[in-house]
Amino acid sequence: MKPKYDVIWTGVAENDLKNIIEYISEDNPQDAINILERIRKKASNLYTLPERGRIVPELQCQGILQYRELVIPPWRLIYKIDERKIYVLSVIDSRQNVEDILLNRLIYR
Repeated sequence: MKPKYDVIWTGVAENDLKNIIEYISEDNPQDAINILERIRKKASNLYTLPERGRIVPELQCQGILQYRELVIPPWRLIYKIDERKIYVLSVIDSRQNVEDILLNRLIYR
């Protein structure tokens, strides 16, 4: 049987998701609900397959390998595996400058 992990959302990731959903709900509340469910479902699936996400390419090219991501277009859910826990760290719009956001949030804290 595959090991199970706890999926823990950080405050930053929760805030990212809240901002995304609030922004979308201004124009289309039902679409916002559907997107919230889609993102939450993808994240909750990590509890059995945490390594299914790819290493974040912008960080990998700098030798930083501990962060992974799931792509839920146009968003990228960034997470880190730590023993039996998955920490969801950010939900970032991939249309932004992702490298700068990640470096500021994950590295220079």
